[in-house]
Amino acid sequence: MKHIIALVGLPGAGKSQACNFFKQKNILCIRFGEITDEALKLKKLPSTEENEKAFRESLRKEFGMAAFAVKNESKIREALQTAGIVVLDGLRSWEEYIYLKEKFTNFYLLVIYASPAIRHKRLKERSVRSFSIEEARSRDIAEVENLHIAPTIALADYLITNESTLEDLNQQLETFLQKITKNKNT
Repeated sequence: MKHIIALVGLPGAGKSQACNFFKQKNILCIRFGEITDEALKLKKLPSTEENEKAFRESLRKEFGMAAFAVKNESKIREALQTAGIVVLDGLRSWEEYIYLKEKFTNFYLLVIYASPAIRHKRLKERSVRSFSIEEARSRDIAEVENLHIAPTIALADYLITNESTLEDLNQQLETFLQKITKNKNT
């Protein structure tokens, strides 16, 4: 049985760490933000928050709020030809969720949650794509108001709280993975 796990969470919650866990299990991770990275590289633009935001907004203007799901659908289908589980890193909008839920069965929405204080501290300490506390707060508000991430988080199938150690996160992810792969009727 094929499974799709869509990771959702605000910046700094631990989606990339969760993806690393799945990669260690030889599970393919498709990062939605890769589309932005590739487009900026193609246009020879630096990967700054301003350039990334401008590209994301232009893509959503052209394809609607489900743009990143639409643009990744063929990659997901291709991955499912050979993989039993595919992880989607960085699903944001409710519209992306609805789009993919209508296209695929055995689709699980997994929220990685951490409190704002913990997330903002992590974002400030990042070596790549770091944010000041104010930038992190601003990004949180933008994702809630503009990307409709709140209903996606509120109606997720599973929630993992990532406010402790990496080992704790990995244990919770292992438990989640065992649950969905053992329950053939989910």
